[in-house]
Amino acid sequence: MHINLSGKTAVVTGSTAGIGFAIAQGLAAAGATVVINGRTAERVDEALQRLRTACPTADVRGAVADLGSAAGCDALFAQEPHADILVNNLGIFAMQDFFEIPDEEWQRFYEINVLSGVRVSRAYAPRMMANNWGRIVFLSSESGLNIPPEMIHYGFTKSANLSVSRGLAKRLAGTGVTVNAVLPGPTLSDGVMDLLKPGAAQNGVSIDQAADAFVKAKRPSSIIQRIATPEEVANMVVYVCSPQASATTGAALRVEGGIVDTIG
Repeated sequence: MHINLSGKTAVVTGSTAGIGFAIAQGLAAAGATVVINGRTAERVDEALQRLRTACPTADVRGAVADLGSAAGCDALFAQEPHADILVNNLGIFAMQDFFEIPDEEWQRFYEINVLSGVRVSRAYAPRMMANNWGRIVFLSSESGLNIPPEMIHYGFTKSANLSVSRGLAKRLAGTGVTVNAVLPGPTLSDGVMDLLKPGAAQNGVSIDQAADAFVKAKRPSSIIQRIATPEEVANMVVYVCSPQASATTGAALRVEGGIVDTIG
């Protein structure tokens, strides 16, 4: 299957590193014009340099905006008022006991993980509808189905992503715009590597070994029995953004190695 996204513009939120950067690189390799988004000019410029090195012929540019607020989402849209493809990748996570999570932290997770995607989708979808073609993807998580007790606030936001993506797909029925959610499992992103580094150093093992051990200990239902790479998640996103995925909408597409023990 050859995916050709030439002539399409893709905005990927929170894409200076990790899964977001892998998605941006995958879309650029498929021929899309890609907009990298991050909170600081320094991070965006670094990501653009890496992306241009990986895809020398790609058309890429940056948009600096903190999407954790309505003003930040407005700033992104002001810089980039058109997108054929929108990937709502921005998200944060943290391990914290339920009884130690203050209201402000619940609100912060909701603003960043849920409302950022709501706001930018609301901004970009009308023009997609007018053009009779568009792709909107929300990055959810297996944690949205299999709520982790050590980060309930994160799981809650990932469940919300599923609700929004399904509802928006139905709202855009018949328009040529598809809306889907992609559900990664444990993935060796920059944030996960930072989380694992202290334990890996203490135990004298590599980050990869520590990551696989984490999956086996904390997600024992995993069928692949290892951590995924950002590129493996990006492959699913690139496909669902493609013309070939025109009959896939309202779906929750799992890239979690079989952790969620259901066949539906």
